[in-house]
Amino acid sequence: MNFNLQPVLENDLCILSPLEEKDFDALYKVASDPKIWEQHPNKDRWKKEVFEIFFEGAMKSKGAFKIISKETGEVVGSTRFYDFNQEDNSILIGYTFYAVSCWGKGFNLSVKKTMLDYLFQYVSKVKFHIGAENIRSQIAISRIGAEKIAEEVVAYFGEKPKLNFIYEIEKPN
Repeated sequence: MNFNLQPVLENDLCILSPLEEKDFDALYKVASDPKIWEQHPNKDRWKKEVFEIFFEGAMKSKGAFKIISKETGEVVGSTRFYDFNQEDNSILIGYTFYAVSCWGKGFNLSVKKTMLDYLFQYVSKVKFHIGAENIRSQIAISRIGAEKIAEEVVAYFGEKPKLNFIYEIEKPN
């Protein structure tokens, strides 16, 4: 792999900065809202002991970001790059969540566009795991041009496997 999995990325709304151990409290402040996880495969991730496992996986991935609002300077979510596949020339974006206060305000679109613009310098396909019950995320990912290509049971770090849909976006010509 010849690219950085944790660059600092920026757009009009926010900054994506590499997630660090010291970010736990700020990120958990966002993640502790049960509404964020209502449609997610792990609906208990708002609980501190469950989120600690998620955070450990994020740190071990070496591809996780905190999302910082430019307007407030506060952490408003997280996302990550993972599972680079050299043979398939693809990588995944996922484990994304935002504070409810960011919903419907263009954060997801701007973050995904920024991440895709960066990744398409290095890969030809970007994939996404979306929980089978997560209608909100399925709609959001379709709006940015991703198409459902498969279904797969995914074992999240430290959690039970869950059915996910795989969406994909190919590099524009």
